[in-house]
Amino acid sequence: MTKYIKILVLFLTLSACGQNANEMQTPENANEKFVEFIAKKKFVAENYYPGIADEKMRPIFTDKINRVASDFKSVAESENPTDKKYQDKIKIGLSRFAEVYMELDTEDRERVCTYFEELMDIIGLESSNGQLNKFMYGFDPNEMINNN
Repeated sequence: MTKYIKILVLFLTLSACGQNANEMQTPENANEKFVEFIAKKKFVAENYYPGIADEKMRPIFTDKINRVASDFKSVAESENPTDKKYQDKIKIGLSRFAEVYMELDTEDRERVCTYFEELMDIIGLESSNGQLNKFMYGFDPNEMINNN
């Protein structure tokens, strides 16, 4: 009998090890939060943010951020959402700003990062894996700390 229990324990342990540790559980209200996020007016003066520096860029930046929200929503609705899939979407989303990066002043870059963080909060993603720091500062300060 103990032989069967040991086999069962071994099987369960191996099964648990085979699961993707980075698999994420999508919050039940994520879909409605994505819809709310997409609907809200962006790059307007709020809190300490003075509003977009160049008003004609607002629809362009808004579209880029809303596309990230749609990307996140598609991952959230997929069979197997993982932190890696979301981080891939962050990379794609930030790359969309490459062509207009010089149009972004410091406050606008901070606001872009804040929108990414809002999206990450919706699904409970704790890290961009340094991508937001690289976008904001041109490097990841955590890498400098870890290398010293």
